[in-house]
Amino acid sequence: MNDPLALRGVQRVYRGAGGDLPVLRGVDLTLRAGEIVALVAPSGAGKSTLLHVAGLLDRPDGGSVIVEGREVGGLADAARTAVRRDTIGFVYQAHHLLPEFTALENVVLPQLIAGTARRDATARATTLLGSLGLAARTGHLPGKLSGGEQQRVAIARALANRPKVLLADEPTGNLDVATAEIVFAQLLATVREQGLAALIATHNPDLAARMDRTVTLRDGRIVDG
Repeated sequence: MNDPLALRGVQRVYRGAGGDLPVLRGVDLTLRAGEIVALVAPSGAGKSTLLHVAGLLDRPDGGSVIVEGREVGGLADAARTAVRRDTIGFVYQAHHLLPEFTALENVVLPQLIAGTARRDATARATTLLGSLGLAARTGHLPGKLSGGEQQRVAIARALANRPKVLLADEPTGNLDVATAEIVFAQLLATVREQGLAALIATHNPDLAARMDRTVTLRDGRIVDG
């Protein structure tokens, strides 16, 4: 069975008037099904860049992004979008919910875009939101939800299309300690229940210790521990 996500020699260089800035210098990383991996590094080390390349939001300047055994980093934009929609869920530090739509609608919409029937999409969204403790909040607009509730809706949205891989960029970074604990615990429980491969960037060593393993981004490369 192919691993859900593998990076092989991935490079990313930012080019500006002052010259080239290498950020990723040959990243090698494999995510296995059912495995939750913590990604740690100092601010500015390239964690977000790595997640964006792994999630097909950005193109690598070298190396391969392999999803379920298929090299996808160099695909045309439409094909990359299709792989991302069908295979990868992304949770940002900021929730990025659509403010004019309810919590339920925010989770239904990506499913409709993927071609799911509205009835099935609504059932899936209702189940996900309920599993994250939001059964009583499905009809609320984001502006009527707390920060923790909004982030849980964002997690449900990321899982809506049954991805094989979940990428999360400091998903509790904007939350207070108590709320972060609740959201993180529910995130871990949901990911484990669905058997996803997950890569979660965090500055918090206590959160990292609760994942299956930790990798560190150092000098543009991945090292274990």
